[in-house]
Amino acid sequence: MKNRILLVDDSEELLSELETFLTSRGFDIVGKAADGERAVELAELLKPDIMILDLVMPKMDGFSVLEKVDRSNMRILVLSALSQDAFIAKAAGLGADYYMIKPCSHENLAARLKDLSGSERPAVQPSGSRPVRAPVNKSLDEKITNIFITVGIPAHIKGYQFLREAIKMAIDNPDIINSITKRLYPEVAERFSTSPSKVERAIRHAIEVAWNRGKIENINSLFGVRVYNHNEKPTNGEFIALVADKMLLESV
Repeated sequence: MKNRILLVDDSEELLSELETFLTSRGFDIVGKAADGERAVELAELLKPDIMILDLVMPKMDGFSVLEKVDRSNMRILVLSALSQDAFIAKAAGLGADYYMIKPCSHENLAARLKDLSGSERPAVQPSGSRPVRAPVNKSLDEKITNIFITVGIPAHIKGYQFLREAIKMAIDNPDIINSITKRLYPEVAERFSTSPSKVERAIRHAIEVAWNRGKIENINSLFGVRVYNHNEKPTNGEFIALVADKMLLESV
């Protein structure tokens, strides 16, 4: 099994988390890069079997990395918060073998890496694209992402990932919002190998960022439930419940 991995992401925290977890699962982390230019350098120098690649990075984005690296003996798994069809199609056209949307569980990531490390590279199609598996819950992820864009929650902060996971959990099990401290925060924390208190703080920070950006009209228009102002913002539970309820109503 080919399992030499190069990690590429601008989040040092995520790089550290993935290195620790994947090493415990038997993968060999041969290098880490926090920007696209360094990723290209390390890919040429280390010749890993698989690159885990983010798309939004400083100096050079992931699409440019896909264009520049030699993919003849390297598989590429894109791990990105970008969930729109256009981004997935572009990554596929540039040679990505698999596309996963953040946040995803470390266990699921390890399973996909085993798929890639144990299989032969598929033949290049006439169009130059390679098959990429679209995530099962892509449409839901995309809807939540669009809401975050509307209200002004940036994708690079940690609370973005925690908040999206919490909303999906509330959609699957609406009653969990009544046990936000005892169940929701701990379950999100477990999925990201962190603590409930860090989850709570990061989600609160994400909501505060949105309010500080002043997109109150967008927020009120989006939810149409109650009128917020700059001095009044929802609690974590209220915001999660608002988005989850909106998703559930739209699916009816």
